[in-house]
Amino acid sequence: MKRVLVTGSNGLLGQKIIDLALAQSDISLVATSSGSNRHPVKVGYTYQELDVCDADALSAAILKHQPQAIIHTAAMTNVDAYESNQEACEKLNVTAVASLATLCQEFNIQLIHLSTDFIFDGADGPYTEDATPNPLSFYGQSKWKAEQAIAVSGCTYAILRTIIVYGVAAAMSRSNIVLWAKNALEKGETISVVNDQWRMPTLAEDIAAACLAAVQKEAQGVFNVSGKDLMNMVELVQQVADFWHLDKTLIRPITSASLNQAAKRPPKTGFVLAKAIAQLNYQPHSFEEGLALVDAQLKA
Repeated sequence: MKRVLVTGSNGLLGQKIIDLALAQSDISLVATSSGSNRHPVKVGYTYQELDVCDADALSAAILKHQPQAIIHTAAMTNVDAYESNQEACEKLNVTAVASLATLCQEFNIQLIHLSTDFIFDGADGPYTEDATPNPLSFYGQSKWKAEQAIAVSGCTYAILRTIIVYGVAAAMSRSNIVLWAKNALEKGETISVVNDQWRMPTLAEDIAAACLAAVQKEAQGVFNVSGKDLMNMVELVQQVADFWHLDKTLIRPITSASLNQAAKRPPKTGFVLAKAIAQLNYQPHSFEEGLALVDAQLKA
């Protein structure tokens, strides 16, 4: 049985990792996050409150639980907010990651780290794992710096890069593109969606499965782990409308420039998934299949 510690377990991805780990008999899970445990199931694993920015607390948790692998999902992901709050972004997305990587090296722990398509400039997507990063935002820069800190730490690591994670979980602290579009259109609200950005939206269950596969297969290196359907953001939201039979005329296409956002976004990302499919047995759902799963969970 492998002892696995997860950071950020109150988030969407963290909760999905708990779900999957509870369904597998070969994982002993320690879930950690800031605040009290939001997952509806409280048994079958250990929960501990943990601020990953507190290096002493992080070290103490590792010494206490002695995990063989750590899945690090805790991160700041509000791209515009962190353009103006760079110190907080650097502290969580870079400094804490570097400390974690050092501890993993010291105690011979495999580190599974989540990264993002925003480390690329979007000029040449879809990207392979060995494409050259060129982040356009401070958030993207912080995630690329974290990858570099891990690479030079000497620890055993797998970096999983992903794109627009969506899904539903208990007591979610923030929404995602699918739930936002569905809720707004159900209320009859007109929504503005950029027509000049392309992404591969990722079901939370898929990236959670990839995290646990990386642990079980003792994977090393960088892996692209996203959805398999590349689409324009307007098309993405239109598919949400079609699935739930909502009014597509409420969707207003706009350009990225007209939004005047603090952080620049890469126009076209997307990933080549061949490595994860071959080495992690990664089997992502189609976007339509993902929407069906979200629908079933919302009804449940």
